[in-house]
Amino acid sequence: MLRRTFLAALAAPPQRPHLVLFISDDHGYHDSSLYGSKVVRTPHLAALAAVGTIHTGMFVGSPTCVPSRAVMMTGLMPVRNGLEPNHGQLPAHVKTLPTYLKALGYQVAHFGKSHFNPPAQYADWEAVPSELKPGPLRADLDVDAFSTWLAARNTTQPLCLIVGCHSPHVYWEPNSGYHPAAVEIPPDHVDTSETREWRTRYYTDITKMDEQLGRVHAAVRARLGPNTLFTYMADNGAQWPAAKWSLYDVGIRVPMVTSWPALGRPAGRSDALISAADILPTFIELAGGTPPPGLDGRSFVPLLEGRSTRHRSEIYATHAADGKMNCFPMRCVRTATHKYIRNLHPEFKFRTHIDSGIDEDGVAYWKSWEAKAATDPAAARLVARYRRRPAEELYDLSQDPFELTNLIGRGLPVEAQLRRQLTNWKKAQGDEGKIFGTPVLLTASGVLQTD
Repeated sequence: MLRRTFLAALAAPPQRPHLVLFISDDHGYHDSSLYGSKVVRTPHLAALAAVGTIHTGMFVGSPTCVPSRAVMMTGLMPVRNGLEPNHGQLPAHVKTLPTYLKALGYQVAHFGKSHFNPPAQYADWEAVPSELKPGPLRADLDVDAFSTWLAARNTTQPLCLIVGCHSPHVYWEPNSGYHPAAVEIPPDHVDTSETREWRTRYYTDITKMDEQLGRVHAAVRARLGPNTLFTYMADNGAQWPAAKWSLYDVGIRVPMVTSWPALGRPAGRSDALISAADILPTFIELAGGTPPPGLDGRSFVPLLEGRSTRHRSEIYATHAADGKMNCFPMRCVRTATHKYIRNLHPEFKFRTHIDSGIDEDGVAYWKSWEAKAATDPAAARLVARYRRRPAEELYDLSQDPFELTNLIGRGLPVEAQLRRQLTNWKKAQGDEGKIFGTPVLLTASGVLQTD
């Protein structure tokens, strides 16, 4: 009896861990050594995975920064939390993660890039000075200031800390050490010299993010100790055609690695389906609270503690708009094997910063795609796929992971099943078909007339 009690005590999870969430910006799922790349250098992400779990089934709620982060921080999907278009604002009545965790006795702080709107909804975050430092391309995470702040922290409170890294969001760093001939060209890309040059810059910015991740993780490990759940994830897919601003997997499936040394679990991989909405209830449960009823998110603590290997049977995601540059509302449901997408306004012309912005947004290589499309049928298909989206799309992900062959209309039973699931989910969400909550004026191509 005494031996059983002793072994049970060893297996019991530690109490009230520190909670650290490191969010990179626009890091594509495939673009690290953990997820199949043989070129991108991410040694610190690999080191984190060596003492943790690689998750292959994490999906964000929206493929743009601000709505995606709002889903994480509220446990509610965009239609229900009221923040659908990128750079929108959470309504005043919506409760966020720092408020929940502060009420449970945690010190809550945010450091680095934010994109949590509006600041009033995150007033319970402790203000951290000197979190950003100016750079030639943008303001970057100041890891030195972060390490100094963490080392000077003088409290016995458990800590909930959100760290936001700007990379690899555009504008990408100049190439450092990557050869254009060696970069990996995904099957949804047009292979041109310009594409290869810009992918070297994207890779360089991923490696910059990885270096910052390594330094942050080292500081956390040294200061907070083993009873710390350290989670790395991206907010959405990379700024490449058919990724960011889209509901294809390259837009909503993101890398995620968790490490919690105090559990004593061996490193491993999990393919359980997880929604970014699950972050909030998971953190609440780990903090000793009870997630409130009515959330879209579900705690995945059983996954972290090894008490389960499954979590969700399907994933939902939405996209609305990104300012005047992009308005193309869409919804999707994804299972372990199939994806169904409903484009609410297929008559709109799909456009983003990539084709309508400046060179650093993607125009510099997009022009080469259009030029090649004039004589190359394969390139023409990819350009057309970007520009025009049908009302419905269906993909067999086990055979077509980049979602290049639309199976709508082929009589597959899964088509009716997923169509019905998405319709029922939209109804349950109160998603009544408005573009994002209130009427807006649009041109025929889906460009916003009003902010």
